[in-house]
Amino acid sequence: MAATPLPTPEHPNDMRHFLSENDLTADEFRAIIQRGSELRKQWESHSCEATLPRRVLGMIFEKSSTRTRVSFEAGMTQLGGHAIYLSPEGTQLGRGEPPADTARVLSQMVDVISVRTFSHDMLERFAEIATVPVINALTDLLHPCQLLADMQTYLDHRGDIRGKRVAWIGDGNNMCNSYLNTAALLGFHLTYACPDGYEPDAGILANAGNHASRADSPAEACKDADLIVTDVWASMGQEAEQKAREAAFEGYEITTDMMALAQKDALFMHCLPAHRGEEVSAEVIDGAQSVVWEEAGNRLHAQKALLEFLLLREE
Repeated sequence: MAATPLPTPEHPNDMRHFLSENDLTADEFRAIIQRGSELRKQWESHSCEATLPRRVLGMIFEKSSTRTRVSFEAGMTQLGGHAIYLSPEGTQLGRGEPPADTARVLSQMVDVISVRTFSHDMLERFAEIATVPVINALTDLLHPCQLLADMQTYLDHRGDIRGKRVAWIGDGNNMCNSYLNTAALLGFHLTYACPDGYEPDAGILANAGNHASRADSPAEACKDADLIVTDVWASMGQEAEQKAREAAFEGYEITTDMMALAQKDALFMHCLPAHRGEEVSAEVIDGAQSVVWEEAGNRLHAQKALLEFLLLREE
């Protein structure tokens, strides 16, 4: 006899998830990164306000992390709340509990849930069941929290990114997909250079429309760019492809010569971890145009602003 499916829970009318950049309007995105800048100034002046007292964030991690875990955990502490780290080995997820069941249970115990996993479909199914806001802390398809930090960093250094030229060099991975979404949302142009067979998601690319174009070479993409971005050639789960990817990405390293093709005040970003001598030279990532360390630090502040946006809208 087939099991009777459980009904989908009722969601609060004003509850929002953040699974993709497209879950925000352009105005909401800009408001969050502006708030992130304010929160960074508070942190630098040791004047953080406890805007989320007694709120609890449950953090599900199926992929390892440094920046994501520390930024969410520290962020909740600074806002007066608490975060709980949940790994597959330390929870029933590792013993085969369906994610939907975990979503139902955690929704009874925490105020918001972040999920760092492989499958974007799994994340979407999880959010359909959860009755608290769910945050995409990274999937193989998208990395929207990183884009909040990147755009906050650009805002702090150069102002609004609307109308600017951004170059993406390397794998058409989750970061590239998120840049495509954000280009259409915030009104900048993304020129991407990817080897054949490593292009971004076709559906996301189509949705970006005239906000994106493919360059024939990394040098062409970098020409006159206001921002140059790259990522590792082999992401988590792709380690077995390392040698093949090194061959495919020959000539895709961001060097000082590449940066010289961009605008004189162009910035360089990388979501980290980085491999010097592969996707970027030491001279670039450690050079004057690099803002990667501030970019990494802004994960903390942009995500605090996101948590406020998702939780304080209820009040």
